[in-house]
Amino acid sequence: MAGKGTPATALLAKRKTVHELHTYDHDPKHESYGTEAAEALGVEPARVFKTLVADVDGKLTVGVVPVTGQLDLKALAAAAGGKRARMADAGAAQRATGYVLGGISPLGQRSRLPVVIDSSVRDFQTVFCSGGRRGLELELAPADLIELTSATVAPIGA
Repeated sequence: MAGKGTPATALLAKRKTVHELHTYDHDPKHESYGTEAAEALGVEPARVFKTLVADVDGKLTVGVVPVTGQLDLKALAAAAGGKRARMADAGAAQRATGYVLGGISPLGQRSRLPVVIDSSVRDFQTVFCSGGRRGLELELAPADLIELTSATVAPIGA
């Protein structure tokens, strides 16, 4: 799949993880990358997870939640063993992950950040997350996503 390679897809290939790539034409006018992906791919929005970078007590931490909700910053801080969390500066998030906003994947990040995935991930046989660029989604088993990111699983969605 020429031109579709990202650090996330390279990681999946290297680890021989079963997955499917899904592409769609990203519309820059769409207000939500995650809901755009669900609509474009025709999948239940609760199965599509967005990757958000937060600052937990001065340490960048990744929260992965369904696009149907929001990240509960207090719950993320608690799950990450911290006291306070706030959304990270966009530039810091992009530098740390190596991805652009709207295309941040929990997989293959430049800096290995702690990851917390919402517990609803276990409700599905497969879930979708960003493949590392806008218009590219990865479909994989929740257990593989958890393992590849060394994630903590906790109720962090609001």
